[in-house]
Amino acid sequence: MSQSQTNQKNLIKNSFVPHLLELRSRLTKILLSVLVIFIFLIPFSGEIYNTLSIPLLNALPDGSEMIAIDVASPFLIPFKLVIYLSIFIVIPYILYHIWSFIAPGLYAHEKKLILPLILSSSFLFYLGAAFAYFIVFPLIFVFFIGIAPTDVAVMTDIGRYLDFVIALFFAFGFSFEVPIVTVLLITSGITTREKLASKRPYIIVGAFTLGMLLTPPDVISQILLALPMWLLYEIGLHSSKYFKIRKLSNNDEEVYNDIANKK
Repeated sequence: MSQSQTNQKNLIKNSFVPHLLELRSRLTKILLSVLVIFIFLIPFSGEIYNTLSIPLLNALPDGSEMIAIDVASPFLIPFKLVIYLSIFIVIPYILYHIWSFIAPGLYAHEKKLILPLILSSSFLFYLGAAFAYFIVFPLIFVFFIGIAPTDVAVMTDIGRYLDFVIALFFAFGFSFEVPIVTVLLITSGITTREKLASKRPYIIVGAFTLGMLLTPPDVISQILLALPMWLLYEIGLHSSKYFKIRKLSNNDEEVYNDIANKK
């Protein structure tokens, strides 16, 4: 191996290692924040689960209740719920570290968007989860229980209920990030408002397809996920007009041309 190749290899290694160390540091801080919230919430795990089960219990017939199939479920399931809730609570902190990690590669005007993006991303995620809890859950539970045969007693296991609602929380939470993704695609120069607007029919079909894949097999929950995604896509498309579009500077163009010529 020549001296130039060795120097180039060392340069790549020296530039890559600090990024790995920074990533490890940020992941450690995130895990510690989740642990702190978890320790604080664990004494209230039973009350938290009772609150989570309200939409189902309100839809069940009078005298019905939930069941625990496994012996350890009454202890483990609320414990598991608190872990999920701790992650939910630190979502803004997680987003902060994600944006801070990629900030060195952004332009000055793009770095100014970090705080608004963190706040808006967190708000939309929590809005999606709240939409699922207050709107979607009551409707789909009434639907599921209403179509049960008259001779069947509906008694849901607490573990399966938790898995079901957590999946919907994440599905609706991340689906409500559509405006952020739309704005970032346009402002980063990856695409344009006109191109995205021309793809509207495909976006609508994609929204209903995701609604079908991410929700239970009933029309109500699929529509309740697809329609907000479509609406949020339109909001992101409209909001992108107020953001500066990323363009190549003269230096960027020279670097790009040099790379192209070498190829």
